[in-house]
Amino acid sequence: MRGARSMSDASLHSAIVGLVQGASLELMPRDKAAVDRAIEKAVPGSEVFIARVPGDAHGATVTTASLLHKAGFDPVPHVGARYFENETALDDTVARLVGEAGVTKVLCIAGDIDHAAGPFAASTDVIASGVFQKHGITRVGIAGYPEGHGKIDMPVLAEHMAKKLELLRAQNIAPLIVSQFCFEAAPIVEFFRRVHERGVAAPIRIGLAGPASITTLTRFALRCGVGKSLRALTSGRGVTRLLTEAGPEAVVADLARARLDLEHLHFYTFGGVSKTADWLNAVRAGNFAVGGDGTGFRVNR
Repeated sequence: MRGARSMSDASLHSAIVGLVQGASLELMPRDKAAVDRAIEKAVPGSEVFIARVPGDAHGATVTTASLLHKAGFDPVPHVGARYFENETALDDTVARLVGEAGVTKVLCIAGDIDHAAGPFAASTDVIASGVFQKHGITRVGIAGYPEGHGKIDMPVLAEHMAKKLELLRAQNIAPLIVSQFCFEAAPIVEFFRRVHERGVAAPIRIGLAGPASITTLTRFALRCGVGKSLRALTSGRGVTRLLTEAGPEAVVADLARARLDLEHLHFYTFGGVSKTADWLNAVRAGNFAVGGDGTGFRVNR
């Protein structure tokens, strides 16, 4: 992506500022400090996604969504199909998210466990149940995988996406594709091409990892099945602070050059909500310098 759509440093600076506007953050409901930091540092009114991981109770997501909503944010909780032991648990959770936390948008995923706790083995099953339409959810996000999925072949992923979009369209619910994170722009550009060639018109939000230690990023990348873009962590592009920490500067700059028609960026905050929010706030304000080699930029700290 180094030579993609060359532009002046001034134009690139402006494009980067524009790209990060409206970016969303993601946090864990069990991390009360992260919730506090999001409330303190994130842009008021912005979307904050609430991840769902094994071991969390359904109510933890509701509590976190309520805190964010009361603080003036737009909570977007994950609804993980495999975590729900029965239809009642799913229905009650979505009802509480709407009634207690003002939720209107969710991200529906399968969930990070191998075996379903109940009748919902995939996000398609939850969408097909009609629970979102029943409780007035107006937008449902589904997952996209620029580098593929470790357990599902690309053609099957495409079939699953098409089915979910069809179900949402039939229920008059707006869709959103939220991608797994990558460390390079090339897989993201290719993902856009594949999706659009299939005639998919749903908006796409690109997931990136916020600044964090290389050890942390590598651990989460391996856990989440991120593929070849892992090499970017140690290639020199995007690696800063004496090779101990990596930021998303290089991939953000490449995406700005690519001028994709995406709907915002989405940041996974493995290094901490505070660190990612500080980084985002600086870039939104234009408080960074485009690198002299044209590859990325340096945030002024």
